[in-house]
Amino acid sequence: MLKRSERNGMFPGFRLLVVKDNQVVFKKGYGVRELGKQETVNTQTLFACASTTKAMTVALMGMLVDEGKINWSDPVYKYLPELQLYDPYVTRALTIRDLLIHDTGVGGTDFFTGVMTIPANEMFRRMQLVKPSYAFRAGFEYQNIMYSAAGRIIERLTGKMWSEVIQERIFDKLGMAATAPKRRLIKGDNVTRPHFKINDTIRVIEYGGDSEIGSAGAVWSNADDMSKWIICMLDSSKYSGGRLLKPETWMEIFKPQTFFPEEEYPTMEILKPNWRTYGLGWYQHDYKGKKINFHTGSLSGLTAITGQIPDEKLGVYIFGNYDHAEVRHVLMYKTFDWFALGETRDWNAEFKSLYSKLANEGKKRKADFQAKRVPDTSPSLPLQQYAGKYFSPLYGNADVTVNGNAIVVNMNDFLKATLSHWHYDTFSATFEKAWNGKTTCRFELGSDGKADTFVMDGMEFKKAVK
Repeated sequence: MLKRSERNGMFPGFRLLVVKDNQVVFKKGYGVRELGKQETVNTQTLFACASTTKAMTVALMGMLVDEGKINWSDPVYKYLPELQLYDPYVTRALTIRDLLIHDTGVGGTDFFTGVMTIPANEMFRRMQLVKPSYAFRAGFEYQNIMYSAAGRIIERLTGKMWSEVIQERIFDKLGMAATAPKRRLIKGDNVTRPHFKINDTIRVIEYGGDSEIGSAGAVWSNADDMSKWIICMLDSSKYSGGRLLKPETWMEIFKPQTFFPEEEYPTMEILKPNWRTYGLGWYQHDYKGKKINFHTGSLSGLTAITGQIPDEKLGVYIFGNYDHAEVRHVLMYKTFDWFALGETRDWNAEFKSLYSKLANEGKKRKADFQAKRVPDTSPSLPLQQYAGKYFSPLYGNADVTVNGNAIVVNMNDFLKATLSHWHYDTFSATFEKAWNGKTTCRFELGSDGKADTFVMDGMEFKKAVK
C-alpha cells in the first residue's frame, strides 16, 4: 500500500486558522466541501481532527492526574488488566506515560481498524499476539491502539464514555459548541467530505467508520471552535472560566519525553532540526532557535496539522479534505515565518521538490519490483485449490473464493480484494475500495503439496482444517 511520504497534492477544500497573543488573527476557508458541488468551505465547516485528537485525550488524562485519580507513572495493568502484551515483563512495566509516547516496543497495529471491525477489548486481548518490533522504551513507533487504551482508562476512572468526558471537560468548558467527539455525533450538515486520487483523478470517497479507538483520532471541529482550543493550550490551559490543567501538569505535557526518528516525517530532511522529541501527544523540534510543538492527523481522504511556537504565543490549525496532501506542512511553516520569525523561504518549492523526489523513488521501487516478475509462470495449483477459509488468531478470517480467472479474498467481511496472478504462487491484489491501494500476496504449500497458508502485507493466515 502507498506510504504517506509518497503522496502529495493540494486540497479540494481546506481551512487555515492562526492565533497570536491570545487573539485570532486569521481564519478562512478555501475551496469546496465536496467536489462537484457548490457548497464552499467556511470557518464553520467541520473537518476531521484525526490524530490531533491525541492532544485532547492527553489533556483529559492530565485532568485526572490533577484530581489524584491517576499518575503518569502508574502501571497500566492496574486500570486495564485485559491489555496484555507479548512480553509479560512489558505488560507489568507499561505505564500511563508509555501509552502516550509511542515507546512500547509494539509496532503499528492499524490492521485492527484497517482489515476488521472488532471491539476495543478484543483488540487489547489480541495485543498479546503482536511480537515487538524493538525493545521496550528503546525506540519510537506510532501506536494508535495505546491511545485507545488511554481512552478506556479515562472511561473507567470517570464512569462515563470518553466521548462524554471530552464533551463535558473540554468542548463545553471552552464553548466549542459545534465540535463533536465522533462524526456520528455531529449536529448540522456543514461538513466536508473525504477525497482521494484514483487513477489520477481526485474523487469523493466514503467516510471511514466511527472507530472503536476514538480517543486516538475521532474528533471533528471547525475553525471557530478550534481557535478556543489553541488559545487555551498556548495560554497554559487557561480559559474564561479558569484553567483545564494545573500549571505543572500543562508543563509536563509539553516536556520532551522521548525522541522520534528523522524518517518519521520526510519534512525533517529539509528542516534539519538539532533535536526531535515527542511530548505527551505532541511532536517537537527546533526551528530558528524556537521550540515547535506540532502534530499531524490523517484519515482516509482527510488531513489535519496543528503547530505552535510557544515563545511567540503563535498557533496554527490547518484542515483539508484530500488524502495526505502534504502542502499542510508548507502552510504551517509559512505561517510561522509570516507571523513571527520573518523567514522568507519558499517552503512550497522545497517541499514540492522533496515529495516529488519521494514519489519518483516510489515509482522506481515499483519499477524494480515489476522487473523482478518472472514471466510465463503459472500457479502451482489450479485456482480452485487455493480456495477455502483461512484463519489467524491475530488477523481474523480470510475467505478465499474463485471467480472466473481471478481469486477473491474477503477479510473479516470488511476488506475485499481481487487477486490476479503475478508469478508462481504470488498474486497482485486490487482492493474493492481503490483508496486502500494495491499490494501483493502469496500462497504457501504444505508438505502435502496443498495450499495451507495465505500471506498479505505481512498478515499470515492458516487454512482451516476440514
